[in-house]
Amino acid sequence: MRWKGVVKLCSMFVQVVHKGYKIRQSGVKCLPQGVRNKVGFQSSCFLLYSVSQVLPDWEVIFPDRAVLSLDFMVHCAWSFVWDMRFNSIATCLPTPFYHNDLFQEIQVTEISRLRRFQFFIKKPIPMKKYLISLCTFWVLFFTGWQPNLFCLSPSANDLVFTDLATVWDEGIPLGNAIIGALVWQKGDSLRMSLDHVGLWDLRPMVNRDLLPVHNFQWVQEQVAKKDYRPVQQMYDVPYETSAFPTKLPGGALEFDTTELGKVDTVRLFLNNALCEVQWTDGARLQAFVHATENKGWFLFENVTGDFMPVLVTPNYRSSQAGDDNSHAGPELSRLGYVQGEVLRNGNTIVYHQPGSGGFYYEIAVSWHHTGQSMEGVWTILPKPEGDAQAVNIAEIVETALQQGFSQSYHTHNLWWKNYWAQSSVNIPDPVLAKQYYNEMYKFGSAARSYSPPVSLQAVWTADNGKLPPWKGDYHHDLNTQLSYWPCYAGNRLEEGLGYLNWLWETLPVNKRYTLDYFGVDGLAVPGVTTLKGEPMAGWIQYSFGPTVSAWLAQHFYLHWQYSQDRDFLKNRAYPYMKEVAVFLDNISVRDAEGKRKLPISSSPEIYNNTLEAWFHTTTNYDLGLIRFVFTAAEELASGLGLQDEAARWKTILSEWPDVDLDDENALTFARGFPYNESHRHFSNIMAFHPLGLIDWSYGERDRDIIAATIKKLEEYGPDWWCGYSYSWLGNVKARAMDGEGAAEALTIFAEHFCLRNTFHANGDQANQGYSKFTYRPFTLEGNMAFASGIHEMLIQSHTGTIRVFPAVPASWDNVSFEKLRAVGAFLVSARMENRNVSLLTVESEKGGTLRLMKPSSGHYVEASGKTLNETDGVWTVEMEPGEVLMLVLEHQTNLE
Repeated sequence: MRWKGVVKLCSMFVQVVHKGYKIRQSGVKCLPQGVRNKVGFQSSCFLLYSVSQVLPDWEVIFPDRAVLSLDFMVHCAWSFVWDMRFNSIATCLPTPFYHNDLFQEIQVTEISRLRRFQFFIKKPIPMKKYLISLCTFWVLFFTGWQPNLFCLSPSANDLVFTDLATVWDEGIPLGNAIIGALVWQKGDSLRMSLDHVGLWDLRPMVNRDLLPVHNFQWVQEQVAKKDYRPVQQMYDVPYETSAFPTKLPGGALEFDTTELGKVDTVRLFLNNALCEVQWTDGARLQAFVHATENKGWFLFENVTGDFMPVLVTPNYRSSQAGDDNSHAGPELSRLGYVQGEVLRNGNTIVYHQPGSGGFYYEIAVSWHHTGQSMEGVWTILPKPEGDAQAVNIAEIVETALQQGFSQSYHTHNLWWKNYWAQSSVNIPDPVLAKQYYNEMYKFGSAARSYSPPVSLQAVWTADNGKLPPWKGDYHHDLNTQLSYWPCYAGNRLEEGLGYLNWLWETLPVNKRYTLDYFGVDGLAVPGVTTLKGEPMAGWIQYSFGPTVSAWLAQHFYLHWQYSQDRDFLKNRAYPYMKEVAVFLDNISVRDAEGKRKLPISSSPEIYNNTLEAWFHTTTNYDLGLIRFVFTAAEELASGLGLQDEAARWKTILSEWPDVDLDDENALTFARGFPYNESHRHFSNIMAFHPLGLIDWSYGERDRDIIAATIKKLEEYGPDWWCGYSYSWLGNVKARAMDGEGAAEALTIFAEHFCLRNTFHANGDQANQGYSKFTYRPFTLEGNMAFASGIHEMLIQSHTGTIRVFPAVPASWDNVSFEKLRAVGAFLVSARMENRNVSLLTVESEKGGTLRLMKPSSGHYVEASGKTLNETDGVWTVEMEPGEVLMLVLEHQTNLE
């Protein structure tokens, strides 16, 4: 009889799985109806708890490939079994369960919705059944219940195709901010294009040593003489004609798939950062780049023993013919490299490529066969000039191969699980939702606290026999800045730190440039730089622009605002801002009215690279950034108790003019230069977005400026916009509280300016009149700005007051988000049902005053024991570090 009970319990346990109770990282929708009230389910939960105590962080596979995470199992056991006295999940969930992101659809914070689940338990389970459950675990464990370190979690936002892309820039992207890969098809082979962030030819730009002589003063003199040709010859022409400095492509792995038949499906699993390719004849590839280790993995199943990779090297000897409309750079042969050597030793291949000045890099791949499967690992190592440390790259991959694909995937998957748990959004528009999650995936693949910033193409350098568009460099006149917009509200501050750490580490290089080119103390940063922060020139109105460092300083300010990390404020944010303020103070001159101005000014990229691109009055672009720096410097100094310094910055701010407006109250390019042409860079509106010096919440005057400025943008139209213009416009519209306009702009970006793998391609790929640009250079800033646009629609806090759902379209009846970050180090979760905000949860990391805009005219019925004060529609409450405020709201009026 006892064995019958065990068998019955096992049967009921398997029944749970077969009835569709599949638990994944993406969350649980609901338990099957037939299982809700079975006593056997509670017994099974205790069994799962027993398993979790023995095998922490493991996953268990059951029939039909259903996979249960033991991290989830422990919560199930605690929730449903540990205290059977309660009859509702809402009353028996323990505190650890509250923050379990695997249970996204059943959160204790969603009390009003949670009560509708009502998982009733008929009666407590006797200890006898507990013991049976525990015994059942061991029976199952020793009779085939196997631990599974490999599981996949598909989502509705995955990229899914029926074929492999046939060009490199449409390949499936994999990366970890240091190395990256693109999976595509070239000829009869599956190709993995390999890259490393450190692959750079760092030979200095032509005329670098002439900066102290041919400096900013010299440029002013040429502008005054209206003889700009010498400036172009000195700095612009070399950038166009010299192949270096530049980002370099790595190499590629190719697998001859002729015998594998036709591709059936190609899928990028966003949750797991893994690419899977299945062929109709049964072969399958799974590939990933490890999240924290600089290794890429591949596993082929149902292949023969002679199936193996071929390491393909870039061709540094001959020119690559053809034009793929990607704005590709010059041929690799222009670098003058000796072609690298490829050596094979057994199942390991090593490629050694010498570069310039003692630099070289190596790629290694190692593999082995087991039955009809082949698994392998690859890596790339750059060797900078002067680095004498010997590294055996073959030994690295051979040692990694012993660890195995599954074990490596397990640690990789844990990182991505934590990454996705940091925040989530739920929006009803499938186009925008898919694009959003792919953008956040790319951000997670391209940014780490220890990596250099996201460059133009990050770790996906061109694989077309040429150098990448714009040399794959770091553009600080827009590109790097937009690429980090989503890290703040998106609650990815850790990943965003890579940008700030790199800027801090390159301070000595930038200080030297400041003295060489501008001849003053303080901090300026080149607008176009190498991996080491050295200038690369180009159109110097922007590549040597005087306010580049001001826009970069905003990111130090934003990190402080969103983190409230006082050590960061004291040791990074204010010192960086102060250096920029000192520079702007030193470089300014006085106009005839006694106001400060720049000697010459520009507005990216108005009038391109002509003499007219230099304005004799300070542009709104430069003015907005300058006014921001002194405003922020005063605020940060005051926060540190440095009142004398704060007073100094306040005085200097008062000596600068305000931004210029035309007769219709719209922001101009500069005094006397109204916005009168279509242009890709919204440089004239910086004071509004992203700097927030002008804001919708500041009153009627600011609203008039914002409305008039956006009207001008739309009147002159998008003829010469790029894709990033639309994603930027999505942010602008959201800040103007125009949800319909924000959604429309972001939809145009997603549907017309992205390749099939969601890479931003700059031009209108459908050629349907959204831009006269129809080319396809791949850059990332438009992708990341898109994600920020979604955040701006769902939450805004840049004024210090948190607004939830400030700019959602009228058609979005049901929207929610979890743990988006707000200024003040608050983590906010909110739900809107039928256009009514029904739930708000705010967690305070550092404590302080919470200011929350009251949603519509409703009232809260629960507030975690707190009393909220209301003034002018804003709730305020003092919070302690770690405290959570939960507001359940009822009787909301329509947000329209």
